[in-house]
Amino acid sequence: MARAGAPRPGEPPRRRGRQRYVEKDGRCNVQQGNVREPGRYLTDLFTTLADLQWRLSLLFFVLAYALTWLFFGAIWWLVAYGRGDLEHLGDAAWTPCVNNLNGFVAAFLFSIETETTIGYGHRVITDQCPEGIALLLLQAILGSMVNAFMVGCMFVKISQPNKRAATLVFSSHAVVSLRDGRLCLMFRVGDLRSSHIVEASIRAKLIRSRQTLEGEFIPLHQTDLSVGFDTGDDRLFLVSPLVISHEIDAASPFWEASRRALERDDFEIVVILEGMVEATGMTCQARSSYLVDEVLWGHRFTSVLTLEDGFYEVDYASFHQTFEVPTPSCSARELAEAAARLDAHLYWSVPSRLDEKVEEEGAGEGAGGGAGADKEQNGCLPPPESESKV
Repeated sequence: MARAGAPRPGEPPRRRGRQRYVEKDGRCNVQQGNVREPGRYLTDLFTTLADLQWRLSLLFFVLAYALTWLFFGAIWWLVAYGRGDLEHLGDAAWTPCVNNLNGFVAAFLFSIETETTIGYGHRVITDQCPEGIALLLLQAILGSMVNAFMVGCMFVKISQPNKRAATLVFSSHAVVSLRDGRLCLMFRVGDLRSSHIVEASIRAKLIRSRQTLEGEFIPLHQTDLSVGFDTGDDRLFLVSPLVISHEIDAASPFWEASRRALERDDFEIVVILEGMVEATGMTCQARSSYLVDEVLWGHRFTSVLTLEDGFYEVDYASFHQTFEVPTPSCSARELAEAAARLDAHLYWSVPSRLDEKVEEEGAGEGAGGGAGADKEQNGCLPPPESESKV
């Protein structure tokens, strides 16, 4: 009896689903575990707070103010209690440290008024309390620091550039097809906003397991995929959707990968688009990835740009669409070798026919030695077998 989930006889073996290193939305599937020194996060408290989830950030925001108000409220109450102000509440001849401070609730409200500078309409400090004046200065300074820190954290969290990355889109598939006679791996990027990404650049990484010559196994080895670094094509003017191309040459890790070999391979291509947000000047980074099943061999992207009356229009409904084109199934190395053989065949065929013409002319003139000299002057080697049989 066949095991459940096993492929049927005659069916190709099913590929086990690969765990993505980077999700399609750019989220990295990496979690930090067994961190032995959590105190390192506190050394950069500002970044730690900015990286927190929104509910934790709001909780910390509320607690920072509430605990500060409670702390200084308790100190104001202790000052009033120590000076005996609470024992002379009805004594008109007694000058308290803070007028109308008759308990802890009043001290808490006075602490809020002092730190938020709401105003002293009912409770106000007097000039007969030097310890109260020193405490007032201390709370004003520390309150300003708390305000600056917390407001800065909330501003950074609200204006985080990763929100801008949500409007940078990548094609759902990558394609492999011919461009100028060479196999290329291509994907498409686009920007949904009218405000552009300044100094945009694109990178691509191949994530694949490999084993070194010494037997070391590297589970997530990263290899650069050239997308025009040498020519400057990786610097994008991202006004309309662009097709990013990786030419599969001798330096490419796909140099010997044919269509069948690519389908049996197991890898992930991570693409990274980064630049500055035009409106804020902050650096933004968008990421996506393509698994083996998301690389279409022999496809090309559908055009999304049309010329209208006085402007270009981008149709994002066709952004992810592809169509099949004639593409050889062999590897880029085999395709280059075939092109080299064809070039060599043409190189030898033309001189050989010229030699035949020279020999015919020499035979007509009765000068066999002259024909040999002309043949030697052309510098031709014996033609290939295919040409000699013609």
